[in-house]
Amino acid sequence: MQKDIGVMICGHGSRSQAAVDQFSRFVGKLPQYLPDWPIEYGYLEFANPVIRNGLDRLRNLGCNHILAVPGMLFAAMHAKNDIPSVLNAYSKEFGLQVRYGRDLGIDANMISAASGRVEEALAKADARSPQISREETCLVVIGRGSSDPDVNSNISKITRFVKEQTKLGWCETGYSGVTFPLVQPCLEHVVKLGFKRIIIFPYFFPGVLIDRIYGFIDLVASQHNDIQFVKADYLNDHPLVLTTMAERVKGILSGDNNMDCTMCKYRERTLGFEAEIRLPQVSHHHHVEGQGAQAPGSNVSECEWCEAFCTGVCRLQADEHRHNDHSHHHPVYPHADHLLGPESARKLMKKR
Repeated sequence: MQKDIGVMICGHGSRSQAAVDQFSRFVGKLPQYLPDWPIEYGYLEFANPVIRNGLDRLRNLGCNHILAVPGMLFAAMHAKNDIPSVLNAYSKEFGLQVRYGRDLGIDANMISAASGRVEEALAKADARSPQISREETCLVVIGRGSSDPDVNSNISKITRFVKEQTKLGWCETGYSGVTFPLVQPCLEHVVKLGFKRIIIFPYFFPGVLIDRIYGFIDLVASQHNDIQFVKADYLNDHPLVLTTMAERVKGILSGDNNMDCTMCKYRERTLGFEAEIRLPQVSHHHHVEGQGAQAPGSNVSECEWCEAFCTGVCRLQADEHRHNDHSHHHPVYPHADHLLGPESARKLMKKR
């Protein structure tokens, strides 16, 4: 065992304290899979500790060789730009060797973990309604949603893999934000397909968005009493997810740490994303680093936008503000105004 090695898990961060606590518990289980090195974690935005805090703790333990991995399912802007920017700046400041691993990505273990969550939900559904067959069941996988088309396509690939393993009748893919279709328009499409059961699986780590997904499921289900809607649990700390995270750390030392950049919008010319080719690795999240976890949907009764649950419409208002703030720069997502994307949530805004 090399004594000066430390492991750094770089999380996204959430406005939900419950989600932050869940991620902390996830990292707390990793020593069972990586017993040889100290493990710390930190968040890119909103939550504490921030990434620099975790690196400080490893440095204080005498670690000068850091194996850092993104605690994220896929490699979008956070994993490709923001986290490397923070790690590179810290490495330069303190003279530490920081080596960066790849995202969890499309992996046989991850697909098996996802299929396992769907099978758990199917077992409970079959106990209630054994007369509904798998052929009469449609799978809907909900991903986070990204401005990176490569990441969005990865969720679609996961969906098909899980459908093949679980032998369900059909499958569709939706997203919780940023892109399209969002959960509600996705489910409104699926109910027209004629299936007796719809099982919805959030392909997620912990996050405030789980409650949003389940809220939209309840909303659509309330209008279709003839269809059985089943909520599958999200990935969370499934043992195969922990196994994959440990493999990503070990892969840094073995040379298996290259992200799949085949269709990366920062390398390949993609229609609508031409301006982002070869963008420098610069973090855009210093303005929300360590703000603390305060979910805008944590108290819906006092929310000026939403009625029963956090729909995310506040992000539309925030995006409008940022578009008018020339000091805050993000590349413009070419499909931001798609009617099945975030704009679809406007119809749920409180009438004021």
